[in-house]
Amino acid sequence: MAAAAAAQEAWRAVSPRRRRSAARRPKRREAAAAAGTPGAEPEVDGGVVLRRIQEAREDLVISDFWSSALETITGCLRKHVEQLRAPEGPPSAALGHLHLAARRVEADAGPGPVPAEAPPPGACRFKSVCYGVGSFASCASARSQLAFLLLLLERCQIPRSHCWVYDPLFSRLEIAVLNALGLVVLGENEEGKRSVCGEPTIFYMPHCGTALYNNLLWRNWSVDALSKVVIVGNSFRGLEDRLLTRILHKHYPYVAKILTGLEELAFPQTPRYMDVFNDTSIHWFPVEKLMQLPMDTWVFREEPDYQDCEDLEIIRKKTEEPPRADRAPSRCAAYLAMSMRLCSEVGTQVFSPCTNTTPRSM
Repeated sequence: MAAAAAAQEAWRAVSPRRRRSAARRPKRREAAAAAGTPGAEPEVDGGVVLRRIQEAREDLVISDFWSSALETITGCLRKHVEQLRAPEGPPSAALGHLHLAARRVEADAGPGPVPAEAPPPGACRFKSVCYGVGSFASCASARSQLAFLLLLLERCQIPRSHCWVYDPLFSRLEIAVLNALGLVVLGENEEGKRSVCGEPTIFYMPHCGTALYNNLLWRNWSVDALSKVVIVGNSFRGLEDRLLTRILHKHYPYVAKILTGLEELAFPQTPRYMDVFNDTSIHWFPVEKLMQLPMDTWVFREEPDYQDCEDLEIIRKKTEEPPRADRAPSRCAAYLAMSMRLCSEVGTQVFSPCTNTTPRSM
């Protein structure tokens, strides 16, 4: 009896369970996003997303991964610039004007656009295209990849207005945030089929499907075009190791044919960013290696279609009906209002996705 009474008294001594306030209780959409539910997005505003991008940037700058990756990228770009003929000087002049040192302290730099500066005479003018960075509003890994892109643009002194980004998963909020950052959001799914148009271009494509790399190579399938291409993305050597030779040559022939015509430098692997940048390399295409490929390599230029390709890892372009005239104005107004609100938060001028024009032809 004494033991039973003591147990009852101990039970009564336990404090009553408190209910968590609504502010601390996780929301269903946030839980769904954390679980990886397709299309799920946390209920946050643009200011919160911008702050999280800045935090991801600060974490990246002080990491061992960033310093090692920057060294890898610098080594590749310097070799790449050496083969580019600057219009106003020899390759050595272009090498001297490849800006890889930021003027500001990166950890203190805000997420807003970097003021564009006139490139010096003889400078190697890069532009950039980013595919597949993912839903950065709800995914920490995608935010780290976006932060890496912003740092890369700053270190190479590529104006953000000369960086085009696209992911079919971008939400309206994410499009507005990208516009507030000064990046140019493409209005349609190009499936990676973008020409460099004679300008040196860095393609940033973290963890994209093999077909996207194959499409990019097809669109620039010449010695002149590929010599101006740099790709940061999945290791091509890794693709060769993972895919059956028959599958690689049948469905991704341009990747298969270019393996002996490229140079690849792998990104460092650190525990902090193992899941974010694993199997990532920077690739460039030396003219000497391209010229050594068999002549018939360049004859075959059939556009990929992937009709009988299983497990295609890209989202294909869809043919959609044009928006109704009575709905278009309200949609544009919503985009504009969101972009301008974010504009006031970062203190810079932005373009609405509906009214934005590409700064120069691609």
